Amino acid sequence: MDDSLPTHDQDHVLIIEDDQRLAELTRDYLAANGFRVTLEADGARGVERILSLQPDLVILDLMLPGEDGLSICRRVRDDYPGPILMLTARTDDMDQVLGLEMGADDYVAKPVQPRVLLARMRALLRRAEIGEGGGETRLTFDTLEIDNSTREAWLAGERIELTSAEFDLLWLLASNAGRVLTREEIFSQLRGIKYDGQDRSIDVRVSRIRPKIGDDPNQPHRIKTVRSKGYLFVRDG
Repeated sequence: MDDSLPTHDQDHVLIIEDDQRLAELTRDYLAANGFRVTLEADGARGVERILSLQPDLVILDLMLPGEDGLSICRRVRDDYPGPILMLTARTDDMDQVLGLEMGADDYVAKPVQPRVLLARMRALLRRAEIGEGGGETRLTFDTLEIDNSTREAWLAGERIELTSAEFDLLWLLASNAGRVLTREEIFSQLRGIKYDGQDRSIDVRVSRIRPKIGDDPNQPHRIKTVRSKGYLFVRDG
């Protein structure tokens, strides 16, 4: 059976999911909404499929035969620049945090609500295309440079390794330097959803970004936590 449904020249989504019924229902729903979809059920083939196909977005199940989603995410992250949306059957914060630490851009808990999945996917794809728009594209803060057109950042001339989601958050904070951004604003901008007061994904990403940009995690001088509010990216001077 052909595991790919072609459409027009639309975004290509790779679904790595061993639940055949769920995978096919998701494929059909996404295809009906204009996506080209490829299915893969074997985690052992996940890395090769992502790197060879280079889809616009990957939907990756956490629990897979052959190799689990966390391992796949970690192994492809340096060579696959697109967004990774992780599916988890658990609501345990630790699973979600581990996924984000391995480089996932977002997660959706099972059972998957198709409209929620579609909204999250579209938000991730919009973020991936931000660098193609107009407006200011390069920001400099002392030895830190951030380029939104190439989606790259450098510290003292050395390129910083950032996931797609980490870059999006860094750019959002830096482009609003000197202004406190609440978690509600950050969630609205980056994920297109309301902040539920419990999601830790933004905090996890900030903690990962800080050392990469030369910020002391214990006494940060560049990205400051504003208690009960959100985060402040500090201007120079």
